[in-house]
Amino acid sequence: MGGFLVVTRMPDSQFLTQALVLAREAIGLSDPNPRVGCVLVSPQGGVIGLGHTQQAGGPHAEVMALRDAQARGLPTQGATAYVTLEPCAHHGRTPPCADALVAAKLGRVVVALLDPNPMVAGEGVARLRAAGIVVDVLPPDHPQAMQAREINLGFLSRMVRQRPWVRLKVAASLDGRTALDNGQSQWITGPAARADGHAWRARAGAVLTGIGTVLDDDPRLDVRLASTETPTPRQPMRVVLDSQWRTPPLARLLALPGQVLIYGLAPAQDDEAGRRRQQVLRVASGVELVEAPGVDHVDLGHVMTDLARRGINELHVEAGARLNAALIQGQWVDEVLLYLAPKLIGPGRGLAALSPLGQLSDAWQLSFRETTIVGDDLRVMARPPGRELF
Repeated sequence: MGGFLVVTRMPDSQFLTQALVLAREAIGLSDPNPRVGCVLVSPQGGVIGLGHTQQAGGPHAEVMALRDAQARGLPTQGATAYVTLEPCAHHGRTPPCADALVAAKLGRVVVALLDPNPMVAGEGVARLRAAGIVVDVLPPDHPQAMQAREINLGFLSRMVRQRPWVRLKVAASLDGRTALDNGQSQWITGPAARADGHAWRARAGAVLTGIGTVLDDDPRLDVRLASTETPTPRQPMRVVLDSQWRTPPLARLLALPGQVLIYGLAPAQDDEAGRRRQQVLRVASGVELVEAPGVDHVDLGHVMTDLARRGINELHVEAGARLNAALIQGQWVDEVLLYLAPKLIGPGRGLAALSPLGQLSDAWQLSFRETTIVGDDLRVMARPPGRELF
């Protein structure tokens, strides 16, 4: 693959920037497929086609761009395609995009990022080159290659690590309280921060919480505040960790359209009450129960592997202090999304019920990625150093 690397010229950079903008339009739409953008440029340097990945089972970015060029009545022979991810080379729900580019008689393809999917993994580039198409691939440390990685961190995580990219979202006061001592938490942050949080929900394949949050807050866990103009094309799966199957059958998250997944432990032979609770949940519409391994609590590694198998790229977590701590201490958290309200609460519930440390050097270390004012609140994104370099 090293033989494909080139330094792009300035026009390439401009068209790749346009392709990256298109790829972002697939966020919240294309899962479990990657978010890809494609720009077709004529030999004379004019844009003749634009496209991004559609919903799963629908056309990929390259096909959308080719269709756009066809609709404009513009020829594609000798054109250059700028794509944010290597064109696929396998038959899935749709035919290989590499074949579509070959059939369109392109002259060159510029790829921002190679696809680690074992069914692609350089085969798309190889197929294009075998057809006589010039293929250039950005070096991995190129700024636009890194942007392409950021757009698809969840997909890349699932392909490389066989687990989703886990984002832990928390709303807290400046003194780190997520609720009062009595559990009241609505609302610590303002409406703009809440809407922003829903936008992050929308980009995830699943939203996860624990049974404690279900019992205390009766959350919906759906996307409804992200935009007042555009309906959410795809609601994320709602996932509950509920070892003893205590989710109330009238819980709000069970009453909404969409898929609900509940992970719990197999009831003991003498636990008739547990089996009855489990049976009540089994008949709920759209609910799937999964008996997972674990002692006292569901094994988080099993949950991550199973969610990846189900095509979950990004897992958005909105949970209580105990589950947050379990995810942090188990090193499952890839990113923290923290909304800080400009208020002090005093005694109350904390971000995570972490175990006491013997020394400061044992603290969980994070690196700030960005800080943004959202309405009256502050959004902080932080990651364990180098976590995205899997």
